[in-house]
Amino acid sequence: MAIILGVDPGSRITGYGVIQCQGRHQIYLGSGCIRTSGEELPQRLKQIFDGISEIIRQYQPDEFAIERVFLAKNADSALKLGQARGAAIVAATVANLPVAEYSATQIKSAVVGTGRAKKEQVQHMIQQLLKLPAAPQADAADALGVAVCHYHTSQSLIALSGRATARTYGRYR
Repeated sequence: MAIILGVDPGSRITGYGVIQCQGRHQIYLGSGCIRTSGEELPQRLKQIFDGISEIIRQYQPDEFAIERVFLAKNADSALKLGQARGAAIVAATVANLPVAEYSATQIKSAVVGTGRAKKEQVQHMIQQLLKLPAAPQADAADALGVAVCHYHTSQSLIALSGRATARTYGRYR
């Protein structure tokens, strides 16, 4: 039974989503957005760090997953996004959480089944997968998608390692 904190970073809005995994089931624990204020980037980065740190204290996750930076056309936006990711990752490492990173394509594939899914499709599938009464806000849905992707990836790796061990064991028996 693991608790996973997923994060969709942004310098203005950082989404977060927390799920608990029990066997093959994912249970929604919480989600929302950290909305930064002010024009100075260092102050906004501190708000992201403090917000993620508070979420970690509140939910006590076992694992942390975050969306990887994509190459944007605007270099300044990509740098700010990278710094926002860094603030969130530092909060996780200060809390001694293992950090996993996933591309937007991996996340969409895990949640919707295609890496080209639109935001509305991700919101809808997160609502269905986690049995929510309504679709979460877009940034929170993306963060929940990160957590779900991490869970599915972890389960796939465990299954693969079990099969590899079984094959190896059978071969040398």
